[in-house]
Amino acid sequence: MKTLYMARHAKSSWKHDVIDHQRPLKGRGKRDGPLVSEYVAKNHAAPQKIISSDAVRALSTAKYFKKAFKVPDEDFSTNHSLYDFSGQNVMDVIKNLDDSQDCVMVVGHNHAFTSIVNMLGNQYIDNLPTCGFVIIEFDVDAWSKISTGKTATMVFPRHLKND
Repeated sequence: MKTLYMARHAKSSWKHDVIDHQRPLKGRGKRDGPLVSEYVAKNHAAPQKIISSDAVRALSTAKYFKKAFKVPDEDFSTNHSLYDFSGQNVMDVIKNLDDSQDCVMVVGHNHAFTSIVNMLGNQYIDNLPTCGFVIIEFDVDAWSKISTGKTATMVFPRHLKND
């Protein structure tokens, strides 16, 4: 069995004069990151590895999950291929994960993540929101063999707010 945790980066800011790759989180993203990651860590097992896009907004989001899940530095990395909006590079990363790891988390971007959640999961979602978190389980023994799995969990920031 392989379990994939996917999280879209938290809400980022457009008000800084920086290239897209360097955009930071905005206030809402800095609040949603701890909210979602702490909830998820209380309710689900820690992944064996977290791999994040190297874009500032994704890496900042991934660090909230790293802290909440207490993932050690050696099991946390970045991969520029996750800075992908179509999904092909993200799928390549997922299909080439180390088979000795049964539970891995990836942090990245839309439209790629919404497309992949819908392609791999069995529950359609219109849009994976910023800081949205999804768990998909696959009844296979190798990452290269994953196809449609079971969408086991979806946690979005709005699910955890009382407003």
